Amino acid sequence: MDRALELARRGPAHGPNPRVGCVLLAGGVPDGSPARVLGEGWHRGAGTAHAEVAALADAAARGHDVRGATAVVTLEPCAHTGRTGPCAHALADAGVAHVVHAVEDPNPAAAGGAAALRARGVRVTSGVRAAEAAELLRVWATAAARGTPYVTLKTATSLDGRVAARDGTSRWVTGPQARAHAHAVRAAVDAVAVTTGTVLADDPALTARRPDGSLVDHQPLRVVVGRRDVPAAARLRGAGGPLLHVRSHAVADLLAAVAAREVRHLLVEGGPALATALLAADAVDELHAYLAPVVLGAGPAAVGDLGVSTLAAAPRLRTARVERLGDDVLLVARREPAPAVAPAAATAPIEGDS
Repeated sequence: MDRALELARRGPAHGPNPRVGCVLLAGGVPDGSPARVLGEGWHRGAGTAHAEVAALADAAARGHDVRGATAVVTLEPCAHTGRTGPCAHALADAGVAHVVHAVEDPNPAAAGGAAALRARGVRVTSGVRAAEAAELLRVWATAAARGTPYVTLKTATSLDGRVAARDGTSRWVTGPQARAHAHAVRAAVDAVAVTTGTVLADDPALTARRPDGSLVDHQPLRVVVGRRDVPAAARLRGAGGPLLHVRSHAVADLLAAVAAREVRHLLVEGGPALATALLAADAVDELHAYLAPVVLGAGPAAVGDLGVSTLAAAPRLRTARVERLGDDVLLVARREPAPAVAPAAATAPIEGDS
């Protein structure tokens, strides 16, 4: 299973499908003889072969017979036909005798593979390396289970929580290492969102770039929230990912619009109005707080009034990690467990942006 997880990590973090790895073994479990690898595979993205089918193809290319083999998979094999056929049927048709998977598929449309395998006489074992697989699949599994994207909110602030100085200057609060890290995050998500206010004030490109300024291969969907038009000359209309304009002030409309585009991971970068609305709606799963060692004393804050009147009522996240980036610090905090349903307060308006 460790090898299957290693293979799974080769797949893209972005896209509507999970990162899955599969190893086909002869011997070993359950007869105790030395295990021998027959084939390996991983999912390379939507529209390509799933990990199980890729492993079967690899075994065939090596000239190995997989009848009676054990398939070790990081995720329960799917039982539905989408862009590709059901993996549970492919394994059973190939004569695989035992399937070991780490976690169950949380996607209602694809779940049921274990039952389908058992119905075909295939032995199924689950829960091996479950914690490791769940962490690898955390973003995708959260979005697949509840039907709305996993939301990561990014802030880049001074030590006193300001996103800009009194005169509005904000380039750059954080240093080059922090900005390079933020671009790496953009390259791993499906979409990045800002408000029309941010577009008009900062004219961002919302592209994922290398340190030399060139564009990486994967560019996220660029999402603008608000009713005002995006200027014809805006950098958002230049090279990069496609542009989606959500002409609404409702968090629910934003989440629905990006979910309809198969967005599993939404990165929100600005501005304070959108950050406040998402937090008020309890719609943020993860917070990336970039902190620069500078004190401004005045200027706009990263988050507005959330209606918290006492400390005990403030929402608390769990610190997942802290990382130094040059002179800056990144704090990653998460809600755990992530909510299994879309936020009930997702009708919260995005105030202050029209």
